[in-house]
Amino acid sequence: QVQLVESGGGLVQPGGSLRLSCAVSGRTFRRYAMGWFRHVPEKEREFVAAISWKGMHTMYAESVKGRFAISRDNAQNAVYLQMNSLKPEDTATYYCAAENDYGDYVFTGSAEYHYWGQGIQVTVSS
Repeated sequence: QVQLVESGGGLVQPGGSLRLSCAVSGRTFRRYAMGWFRHVPEKEREFVAAISWKGMHTMYAESVKGRFAISRDNAQNAVYLQMNSLKPEDTATYYCAAENDYGDYVFTGSAEYHYWGQGIQVTVSS
């Protein structure tokens, strides 16, 4: 059983920063490709960022490129999302996701991930 637990969300003013963390337990973390997605009511879940299991490859949605950074610490079984220059439109519930990675790939589609966290709220507002 793989468990993912997000932390670090909250309320921040526009232009501010937050760092989301995702702790993974249950199996060999280093073999998982990881991703971050976000969801707002009445919209589809949106890809935000992804990282391969070795950390050699990353990918970002155009809307966050240059502002967000994904990273991982395989020794700590954790993945992070550093969010800078936050905008009101970044307000959403953010989800961490994991998928077995037998190469060194990144996955950007939500259907490609088997394991999901419960989500954490990020609100950007003055």
